Order: sequence, then structure tokens, then C-alpha cells
Amino acid sequence: MKGFLRPPAEILPENAVVPDRNLIVPAPNTFTHILASDQPFSYTTLKGTAVPDGELAVGTPVVLMVYDGGRFCRVVDGRGLYVEIEHKSLKQLE
Repeated sequence: MKGFLRPPAEILPENAVVPDRNLIVPAPNTFTHILASDQPFSYTTLKGTAVPDGELAVGTPVVLMVYDGGRFCRVVDGRGLYVEIEHKSLKQLE
């Protein structure tokens, strides 16, 4: 057999690429909260969004960046991913 076999090409969905505006560099190394449950996230807004852009796992440490007292907030994780999630999923670190 000569050469090698290539897998079939696959086109990834638009949400597979993290928008530049949703990356914070350098990523934080101290955190204010952890996620109490798996949490879907959105790069823009979860309000009225049928399909989230991804999911953060339970126990993920995050920094609470923006919260106006409503249902949603914006956080950044240890990879620098800046996203919107439901505020009720946060547990404050002691």
C-alpha cells in the first residue's frame, strides 16, 4: 500500500470557531465562582437563542464579569472563553 488514507473532509459549524471578541488574553488564573451544574453558553446572548454555542461542565471555575440582576450573566473561564450563562448555575467560592 502506498501513501495513506485521508479521512473525509468535514465542514464544522460556525460556532466551532470562537469569535475574537469572546477570548480574553491572558486568561484568568484566579476565580470567583464555580458552576454548580453543566451549563449551556452563548457567545452573544441566550435570550431567545434556541441553540447554545456550547456547554461548560459542572465544577468549571469562572470569573463573574457582568451581572445586572437578571437571569443571565457573563463569565470567563480558565481558557479565556468569555460567554453568557444562566446566573443561577453559579456557586460563589469561599
